[in-house]
Amino acid sequence: MKRSSVLLLLAGAVLIAAGVLREEHVTVLHKGVNLCLECVGIG
Repeated sequence: MKRSSVLLLLAGAVLIAAGVLREEHVTVLHKGVNLCLECVGIG
């Protein structure tokens, strides 16, 4: 692998880990559920 590919892969892994530690996945899930409910007309 090229050095730039490894650095990008490492940067992506670090950013994903930071998002998980900040519990951003919960926020994204809530926003997704609200969006779906609004489209269906329930929320």
